[in-house]
Amino acid sequence: MDNDVLNTLLREYDKKRMKAEIDLENRKEALYKSIPELEEIDEKINICAINNAKNILNHLQSNLTDDIEELKTEKSNILKKNNIPENYLKPHYECKICNDTGYVLDSNYRSVMCNCLKQRILDISYNKANISNLKKENFLTFNEDLFSNEVDLAKYKVNISPRKNMINIKQKCMNFVEDFDNPNSKNLLFTGNTGLGKTFMSNCIANELLQKGKSVLYQTAPVLLETIIDNKMSKEKTSSQDLFYKSVLDADLLIIDDLGTECLNSMKLSELFTILNTRLLNLNSKITKTIISTNLNIENIFKIYEERIGSRIAGYYDIYYFFGEDLRFKKVIK
Repeated sequence: MDNDVLNTLLREYDKKRMKAEIDLENRKEALYKSIPELEEIDEKINICAINNAKNILNHLQSNLTDDIEELKTEKSNILKKNNIPENYLKPHYECKICNDTGYVLDSNYRSVMCNCLKQRILDISYNKANISNLKKENFLTFNEDLFSNEVDLAKYKVNISPRKNMINIKQKCMNFVEDFDNPNSKNLLFTGNTGLGKTFMSNCIANELLQKGKSVLYQTAPVLLETIIDNKMSKEKTSSQDLFYKSVLDADLLIIDDLGTECLNSMKLSELFTILNTRLLNLNSKITKTIISTNLNIENIFKIYEERIGSRIAGYYDIYYFFGEDLRFKKVIK
């Protein structure tokens, strides 16, 4: 990883954390002026907490814990009486997990990077324009009216309309998000021609998972495999190269777009298998899921790729077929 990127982000985090704490002090000051007894209670709580800590350090018996709880209850009742939420007198950090520090303690009490900071690095260094439309492309902006309600068995070889098909796919995608942490739930393969909503659905899922604090890496198959091969062939390894490969393997969600447009060779086939297999078997000691988007159907995947890749996809991915008219020639999704 580029140290300049990390240092810039950490400065950004410092500013966010400082702003949240300054905003809290301003809220406190205004609230204390309107309800002076709240300030008195807070002062009593602080004094009790300090004296309690001193007693513990001096191995003295202390009954101040009960006093503190009574004061907190009194404070809570005053807040409720004045219709003030409990979190009003707490800092409003953007990330409730790391409190805008960028780091958390793992199960072994080691300081590790929070998912929010990981995602910022992924977005800046790798995702870039790939998931830049998340604010516009989410389940709330899904417009079923863009899809035809007519069944065309002769043209699409299926006995439902494009609209009904997309409504079904949307529900399955929402279920995928809901069951994301279930190790038994499958990955997703989106297949169909260009301009039918595959990228839109991928972005919908990415949007929901990012809000849940999951990390998302989005790359086209050509860029993904070329970057990995180039990094492995490089004589001098960099932290940025290591981070990319690690992120490919252990990002909570990996979205591989445009599978089938890359120029294949044995090295790329091997790397693709390693990526899919590692993520399927949770060899990175965490649940990871993958979405593959392609113009190829499952039969062509078996023909073009190795049997072991085709079998992994057929066995461990739910396959959804996108069909209908090209949305790029229709009204833009709002």
